Amino acid sequence: MNRENQADQEDRVIYKVVKNHEHQYSILPADWENPLGWWDGGKRGFQTECLSYIQQVWTDMRPKSLRQNMDDSVSKVV
Repeated sequence: MNRENQADQEDRVIYKVVKNHEHQYSILPADWENPLGWWDGGKRGFQTECLSYIQQVWTDMRPKSLRQNMDDSVSKVV
């Protein structure tokens, strides 16, 4: 049994991925209400599954507003 499977065996909680307006991700137990400013991010499952999903979709760790500001700055220079 690999480490991820062992972790899933020990933690039987079903989680959900949540996302905020800055396109930052986190996980919560699936039966919890989303905090203000966060909505469902499109994945439910064991902790390792949710974290793996986040790793696949959250490829740029910069907040959305920073990415937009940087893009705007580059546009003005060019």
